[in-house]
Amino acid sequence: MTRPCLPPLPVALAPAFRAPAGACDSHAHVFGPFARYPLAADRSYTPAEHPADAFIAHLDELGLTRGVLVTASASGTDNSVVIDALRQYPTRLRGIAVPAPDIADAELDAWHEAGVRGVRFNLYQLAGHAVYRNGVGIDVLEALAPRLRARGWHAQIWIHAPDLVELGPRLKALRLPLVIDHMGRMATARGAQDPGFQTLCAMLADGVAWTKISGADRLQPAGAPYREVDPFVAALMAANAEQVVWGSDWPHINYFETAQMPDDGALFNLLARWLPDDADRQRVLVSNPARLYDFPA
Repeated sequence: MTRPCLPPLPVALAPAFRAPAGACDSHAHVFGPFARYPLAADRSYTPAEHPADAFIAHLDELGLTRGVLVTASASGTDNSVVIDALRQYPTRLRGIAVPAPDIADAELDAWHEAGVRGVRFNLYQLAGHAVYRNGVGIDVLEALAPRLRARGWHAQIWIHAPDLVELGPRLKALRLPLVIDHMGRMATARGAQDPGFQTLCAMLADGVAWTKISGADRLQPAGAPYREVDPFVAALMAANAEQVVWGSDWPHINYFETAQMPDDGALFNLLARWLPDDADRQRVLVSNPARLYDFPA
């Protein structure tokens, strides 16, 4: 029996700025109703039901137009909750799925028609041990890479940035766009000069990788205002502002009991500090995700 996750907080802080038209939350998850979309029996956490219409309400509350749903590890390789959400909201949503190793071309094509534009691979380890159960590893990624290239998809990589020093060359050899989740899940205590984080910056600068300036609450668990995250965002934007998107990580899974659940309003308002220039907000919230996720013009 896994521990139940805390529910997301109501938005306490109103948006500090008006999001531009077409703005996108590029990382979120949906779950349930469980009678139709059951969780994987073997999982690391147990979220509450957060169906597609709840995510649309989250977008509307922040003044966002679009969203990207990522199949979470608690769903295993059952992507049906995400695929059905994409079909329900075809103009507003795109998806990132988790493939079974033996997935057929017909299923990949059906996913593409629904709005999937990439697949997620779980390489996230600490001290050599996987942090989350489920997920698909690098061997499956390498086997699928030609089929992903043929569809114009990218590989979304859940990885600890220090591991990019070793795995970066292997990932680059895939000849796929790479999207590194949550700024490489860097603990701020490691500092922005950490060799792994600098490898991530170099991959952005070379146009090999993208990243999501998301998960500030994971990088600095002490809570808002997350100022220790600022140097990491500044370094990524300086490396290549054309390869950066933003996500809320709603509904903030894997928070338990007395953990400090983040306020989505506070997370969104970080962009007022991180991206004071309107042109950068347009890039990160609108034009970059439109290009990466193939939203209509």
